[in-house]
Amino acid sequence: MQDTQLLFEGFALMGLGMGFVFVFLTVLVIVTTLMSKTIGRFFPESESPAPAATGHRRPPAPRQDDDVMVAITAALHRYRRRHRR
Repeated sequence: MQDTQLLFEGFALMGLGMGFVFVFLTVLVIVTTLMSKTIGRFFPESESPAPAATGHRRPPAPRQDDDVMVAITAALHRYRRRHRR
């Protein structure tokens, strides 16, 4: 086999491989887009109610369990008592 012939066959194989990858990725993007549009058509996202147009918002009340806070406080107190500097 000639070196030039081997080089041309290598380029042909490289072009075939790159073409296959390009076609596969293009088909993948198209199919993903179509699936997204199909799902969006049959299962639309529910509209969230618009917030009231007041000038200020109250911060949400913190959800703290009193038993957990007591346990954390006791553990912290005990740790500090044992590990004084």
